Amino acid sequence: MPRSARSFADDIRARSDDQLRALLRARRDLARPAPADLTALAARAATRASVQRALESLTADQLRVLEALVVGGPDDVAKLLDAPARSVRATLTALWDLALVWRSPEGFRAARAVPEILGAPARLGPTARELGVRDRSADASAAAENLSPAARSAIDRLRWNHPRASFDGESARAIRDELVQAGLAAPTDDGIVIPREVGVALRGGRLYRDGLTPPTAPEAVLAQADVDAAAGAEALELLWRVEALALRWEAEPPRVLRSGGLSVRDHRAVATALEATPELAAFVIEIAYAAGLLGPDGDFEPSWLPTRSYDEWAAAAPAERWAALAEAWLDTARAPSLAGTSSAQGGVINVLSTDVGWPMMRNRRLDVLHILHDLDEGTVAATEFTDAMLHWRRPLRLPEGAPTRAHEVLREAAWLGVTGRGALSTPGRALIDGRDAAAAMAAALPVAVDHVLLQADLTAIAPGPLTEDLRRLMQLAADVESRGGATVYRFTEGSVRRALDTGLPAAELIAKLTDASRTPVPQPLEYLVLDAGRRHGQTRIGAAGCYLRNDDVAALDAVVADRRLSPLQLHKIAPTVVVSPAHPGTVLEMLRQHGYSPVAEGADGHVVHAGRDHPRAPQRRESAAGIRLDSVDDRVIDQLLTRLRQGDAVAAQAAQKEGPRIPSTDPTVTLTRLQDAVADRAPVWIGYVDTDGELRRTLFRPERVEGGRATGSVGEGNDRRTFSIHRISGVVPA
Repeated sequence: MPRSARSFADDIRARSDDQLRALLRARRDLARPAPADLTALAARAATRASVQRALESLTADQLRVLEALVVGGPDDVAKLLDAPARSVRATLTALWDLALVWRSPEGFRAARAVPEILGAPARLGPTARELGVRDRSADASAAAENLSPAARSAIDRLRWNHPRASFDGESARAIRDELVQAGLAAPTDDGIVIPREVGVALRGGRLYRDGLTPPTAPEAVLAQADVDAAAGAEALELLWRVEALALRWEAEPPRVLRSGGLSVRDHRAVATALEATPELAAFVIEIAYAAGLLGPDGDFEPSWLPTRSYDEWAAAAPAERWAALAEAWLDTARAPSLAGTSSAQGGVINVLSTDVGWPMMRNRRLDVLHILHDLDEGTVAATEFTDAMLHWRRPLRLPEGAPTRAHEVLREAAWLGVTGRGALSTPGRALIDGRDAAAAMAAALPVAVDHVLLQADLTAIAPGPLTEDLRRLMQLAADVESRGGATVYRFTEGSVRRALDTGLPAAELIAKLTDASRTPVPQPLEYLVLDAGRRHGQTRIGAAGCYLRNDDVAALDAVVADRRLSPLQLHKIAPTVVVSPAHPGTVLEMLRQHGYSPVAEGADGHVVHAGRDHPRAPQRRESAAGIRLDSVDDRVIDQLLTRLRQGDAVAAQAAQKEGPRIPSTDPTVTLTRLQDAVADRAPVWIGYVDTDGELRRTLFRPERVEGGRATGSVGEGNDRRTFSIHRISGVVPA
């Protein structure tokens, strides 16, 4: 247990090295910039900004114990919370570790800034003394019973919710007057306020109805193997959607809006192409963008394109691709759920726009995932439980009634495969723990199959997730018709021509399909491939402006006569040769778009399987990490602790001479130390600049600090002085 001390600063100085290390680990803001000695550390730990940050990290039970300490003192905490004394003592010790309370001779006391920040602890009003009224708490319960029904209803609504109320109208003012006359409230300019002592009495001597009881954990538990199987299936589905999105934008890149982002029309087109809801489509786009797989190409009229990182990502194993997306999701400050909603200006928030960014989303994801992580394996966490736990773990950041976005985080985690069937998956747990999430997902992914079943109706059935090589072949030569436990592919003239355009001969395509199929290649499919192969490459394109040649005169005449190709300015110079001033690549692309099957040839007449160039956006990585503080690890803490001890030793040596050394302190630190001295009724040494501009020192007993001035007695006598804060150069405890 911590020993008693004269003041908050003495409490900090009396801590052991291990206790100081624990404090610096829990409140890392105290280490940057490094304080000169323990007195400076105590002053910084007592500042309002640092205390506010520490309070925001408290759970509801810790905050309630602290509120009870502020309301009733150290002896009444257990009674006010209706909690075991042992549990309260353990929580108070944890709060002492955080330097939010200190051990006085009378027991634990809250740090000076705590009551100021809490304002209305446990939603109670000011004390009767602060309001200037008589304490009527002893008669509060009896007075409440004698109220009229309307006044009793009003006091019941205020009892647990808020100490203040305003009353408009004659009947409402009558209720106000009745409550004031009964001694249950004090009048204010616009209504009433219930004194703190009366509020506690009306609650039966308790601050909260549920004391220190956290929300009840859910009881639904699934087998972890079932959870991982569901998560693996979702992960594969996400990988397919990201790849389909990139291939679509590679072929038809959408424009970047002038205001940034993606148009609503293009967003809906992606949702249709991916067979997804607009919300899921927005998530796929945003997660690919966060992982650096998509970006603007930087042209004068920019478009959205896959980046060079996408090619590396697409070549990796499925589990590694999933891990890249999961880590990007965990680290990004973007909130895909905002896409499609109304902005503050009244417009629609576009996907990929700056309005989709929400800095708190990263912390919210971590909070939700840690709630799932703390449950037993396979436990299904409903949105209601997760929402309640967020309020319990972050009561100051998320007061009751504040939206938590828990349902959005859980939905994204399910789409990503971090959860499966509502429970945290093994890969998701590895992601939170910082272990190898890719290896965990590799074990959770369904076993890939190396075959398909070709059907006579020009379809093929994949009875499960395909191996990478076979999946790419089927994606190239066929179109996906339906997905589920099995995937149905359909072969069309366009899909077969797409495969031939890459330089794959028709005979080789049939051979690959024969090797991959457990059923013979159906005759209709063989005829389709051979017929497309026979017509594919008949028309040859070369560089002259460019030329087209085809031994089939009728086919070449049809090309020249096609009005859709008039921009190419085709001109026949021989029965089997046509020339065009357009670039060969333009001619090749345009003929393919209109159903012809040309190939390019070199100067020697051999076929050049150039295919399409894959346009790419510049390499990018979203700076989602935002502003990060310098790391404060154990090495930094040990170095800082050595410096603090050395600073204290120097100060002790100086104090043995003509009083303590008074280093210059920041005005904020000066003000905090003087306020602490007033609260503790402790003397301090101050350095100050007199009216002649000379730097002097004196022993000062401050009694009041307000309005930029400190008033108290100086020296050993009762000579009273007032010092301006800006003239005080430094303060150290006496």
